[in-house]
Parts: sequence; C-alpha cells; structure tokens
Amino acid sequence: MSNILIIKHGSLGDIAQASGAIQDIFENHKNSKIHLLTTKPYFELFKMNPFINEVILDKRLSRFNLIYLFSLMRKLKSFKFIKVYDLQNSSRTNFYKRILFPNSNLDKWSSSDTTLPKGTNKEEFDKKSVLERFDHQLKTSSLSTKNTMKPNFNWSCSDIGEIINKFNLKKYILLFPFCSPHLTKKKWPYYNKLINLIKNNYKDEYKILIAPGPTELNDAKNFDAINILDNEKALDISQLSSLIKGSSFVIANDTGPAHMAAHLLSKGLALFGSHTTAYKVSIERENFKAVQVEDLNKLSPEKVFEYIIERI
Repeated sequence: MSNILIIKHGSLGDIAQASGAIQDIFENHKNSKIHLLTTKPYFELFKMNPFINEVILDKRLSRFNLIYLFSLMRKLKSFKFIKVYDLQNSSRTNFYKRILFPNSNLDKWSSSDTTLPKGTNKEEFDKKSVLERFDHQLKTSSLSTKNTMKPNFNWSCSDIGEIINKFNLKKYILLFPFCSPHLTKKKWPYYNKLINLIKNNYKDEYKILIAPGPTELNDAKNFDAINILDNEKALDISQLSSLIKGSSFVIANDTGPAHMAAHLLSKGLALFGSHTTAYKVSIERENFKAVQVEDLNKLSPEKVFEYIIERI
C-alpha cells in the first residue's frame, strides 16, 4: 500500500476549513494510506478524523535546530510518500519541499505554488477565498472535489453529556467575545449590551454561554453569561465542537470558534471589521452568516440583535 502525506499545521479555523479537502484527498486515494503532519495543538484532534490513517507530529522547532530537522526529515522520507498535499502552503512547508523533493513538480508535491494558474502570480491568487484556493489546488492535482467547497467539521465532536447535564443545557446561545491580544481590531466591544438585549427579549428561553479558551478564563468573568468549563479548565477542541454543534445560535468575532461553527453547519453570525472579508476566509454557509462593517466600534448591539431575531 502506498503512502500519501497531507500537511496542515493550523490554525484552528484553518483546520475546520481544510476538512473537506482532507476528505476529498482520502476519497481519491482509497488504495493508499493517508498520513497527516500537524502540530501539537491539533495532534490528538486529527486522530479523530476518519479520513486520516496516521498523524505525525511536527514540533516546528527552529529551522536551525539541525538535529530535529534531520530527525523529522528522516522520518518523513522513511514513508516513501508517492504524493504530498501541502494544505498549509507556508514558507516552512516550502522549506520542507526543498529538502524532501528538491526538484519535484505537481506530480509529487501539490501546493499553491506548484498548482498556480498560468499567468497568475501568487499575490493575485491569494485574493481568492480559502476554499476556492483549496479547490483549485486539488482539481489541478487531478482530484475530484466533492467536499472541498463544503467542509464538514462534525468529525471533531466528542461526547459532552456530563457537561450538558451539569449546566442543564437545553436551548442556549453561545458567544465568543475574545480574540488574540495582537488582533484587537477583530474584537466587537458590545457583548454585554447584546446579552442584556437577549435576556430582556427572550427571558429564560435561552441560556447565554461563553466557552473561554485557556488564556481567556479571567476575561470571561467580565461577561454576564455562564462560563462553560470542564473541571475548571477550558474545554478541549472536540468538546468545544460539540458545544457549538448543540447551540441554538452562535455570535463570534472572526476567530477559530466562528470558523468551527460555520463548518459544523451551526446557525450563527460572525462580526467582521475591515481586517479582512468574510468572502476571503470562506466563513459564510447556509446557516452561518457574517456582518461586515468598516469599524466594529460603530456596529450597534441593537443591529446585531436584529440579525439574531431574523435567523435564530
């Protein structure tokens, strides 16, 4: 049996987006063993993916750490991969290509570089949406793409029955008011006012939840919502997927959980400022939509609440 390698290091939103492409690679290589190279935060998660046979850990140590680099390259070479699908398309994975298959083309290494449309430069190509770029990459690699444009992240869900029972969760609205500290322009500032609007209008029909990440535990206390934790710790990704999947509605900044919600086919709304567009990051689905404004500070909680009423 031949071996196929997929490379997907992260981030969380990217993992959800790549689910359809990974499924298509698997379904086009039914007689091969599918390996996936990823980083520590997603190593255990990818073991749950039914379209991956083996997960390989990349510690992503410095390129100047020659001992580690030699060890990783030797391990990868030992599998004698007949094809590599680089879904990360980063400078690091291009570096790996130069080591593993220095003179290879599309037949051996599928990436945005090796499948770049004729007459188009990389900068122009990257203006397309994430899913369109994946779709082009795989189609140019002679794959049939039934799932790439409609990724399904349901494989990531785990049993959270104990958490559901502990917090007596039935109908709930899930908020993700956080963002990376260096990306504050993604952060909508009126979540508490939105919470008040929801409570005043829906009374006890919905519980209002927040599922903070490990670095957000203290900040989560500033919101008038129920913090969902597992033994005082942040939920892991598979638990978070299940919580999102079971929600009545999700409201989020442009962060990983928003992309999870979109590709878990959940109802919800992502709030976008001018940092990027909903089109480019491929976040809108049938049930999950985006509000795009120039300045998130000028997006009123009343306006967001109107969107919720229309879609919940």
